[in-house]
Amino acid sequence: MKPVRYVYGISSALLVGGAAVSLATGNPAGAQVAQNDESQIRAMPPGGAPVSFADLTAQLQPAVVNISTRQRIQVNTNPFAGTPFADLFGGGRGPQTREAQSLGSGFIISADGYVVTNNHVITADGQGEVEEITVTLTDGSEYPAELVGRDVASDLAVLKIARSEPFPFVEFGDSRQSRVGDWVIAIGQPFGLGGTVTAGIISAVYRNTGTGGAYDRYIQTDASINRGNSGGPLFDMQGEVIGINNAIFSPSGGSVGIGFAIPAETAAPIVEKLKQGEAIERGYLGIRIGPVTDDIADALGLENNRGEFIQAVEPGEPADRAGLRAGDIVVKVNGKDVTPDQTLSFLVANIEPGTRVPLEIIRDGQRRTVNITVGMRPSEEELRGRTFDPDAQPDGQQGSTSSGGVLEESLGVQAIELTPQIASQLGVSQETKGVVVVAVDPSSDAARKGLSRGDIVLSVNYQEVKSISEFEAAVSGAKSSNREAVLLRVKSRGRPPIYVPIRLR
Repeated sequence: MKPVRYVYGISSALLVGGAAVSLATGNPAGAQVAQNDESQIRAMPPGGAPVSFADLTAQLQPAVVNISTRQRIQVNTNPFAGTPFADLFGGGRGPQTREAQSLGSGFIISADGYVVTNNHVITADGQGEVEEITVTLTDGSEYPAELVGRDVASDLAVLKIARSEPFPFVEFGDSRQSRVGDWVIAIGQPFGLGGTVTAGIISAVYRNTGTGGAYDRYIQTDASINRGNSGGPLFDMQGEVIGINNAIFSPSGGSVGIGFAIPAETAAPIVEKLKQGEAIERGYLGIRIGPVTDDIADALGLENNRGEFIQAVEPGEPADRAGLRAGDIVVKVNGKDVTPDQTLSFLVANIEPGTRVPLEIIRDGQRRTVNITVGMRPSEEELRGRTFDPDAQPDGQQGSTSSGGVLEESLGVQAIELTPQIASQLGVSQETKGVVVVAVDPSSDAARKGLSRGDIVLSVNYQEVKSISEFEAAVSGAKSSNREAVLLRVKSRGRPPIYVPIRLR
């Protein structure tokens, strides 16, 4: 289950008169169409609303599965961790490994047992290592699952289960045909209750939630989806999967009628590549962007809800080589308008790396066209390593961080390597070499000496440190020499470097 109260899972629905369904055992089968007796009076809801979802649900539910995982996670057993009392009450006890379980939903997409779910369902939400995945069908039969492939950016994963006879399965539909007001149903495993069906309508198509990224583009529905439904299918009235339940907006943690599903048009091509074992390659420009707010639009005389504002251009990346600048506003990519429903990130991510495309931009109030060769988007881990917000709250997940190792045990700090991009964000020369402090234990001597997030450690005991491994080696060397402290040369933002002695723990 994603943090921030995300929820998942969705089902199928049936129109009066029957519907074609894509659930099958071996091959997709059509639903039977009821024969109406013209002499019989029937009460028909207005606007084609379904009388019942029962028939469609009965056909689709066998293809919706429960996914459970067995995980190994690290937990801090010191209740005073992160406080000045940590060393007084069990400070010697480090993080302990515990076994944990999680539940989610998924659906079978082929007779030979390929299963689709969310990536975060089978990766312990980044908090540990998944050791075992089990898929349970609606009849209670269980199958060990193999992880075929996963994609962090789109939050999708493909599993494989096997047996001698074919599995029931469903197929992706065309979410581009979905309209606000269409009926949808959800089938999933909320709260571990077993198969649960809810119905509702599409509240919005291509909803941007403001979380950013290439795939912040969802179908919004008011069908109730709750904790444990993650990875389950959102069905249309033809019994086709038009979305994969991924998240909810909820102040309370429960469903309040605002759920989000990854559109099938986004998911289906990625799932097919994962099935084939192919790498997911996305386009990349190397820019940091922001919305064209009303104030920006009014200041520059622009149309509202059009274009995105370039806040920064990463050195040496495709945008830099094409001559784009901070302050440019991108309004079209390869002839397609940049809008809140069709963001710059989404358009660029779906361009094959190496393709040369025109970008229409506004610079100094003038429209112009810039031709750019799209690069290949780095992995999410690499991107996190390139980005550092010194004012953000540390989460321990940024870049290649030293957590739980020599630095944290000996100094009470976590650090990340200094890249040219991070150097630019910290306002230092790109030639600066060192490591960046990500977090400091408030009970450590480093905190008492004023070391803080965003500080750059340049040397340890007069030895330059250019990487995490060099930093750790210098600290380990001091401990092996029975030193009780190390002398760090530290540069804080806006200040010249100073030497700071830090006692070892």
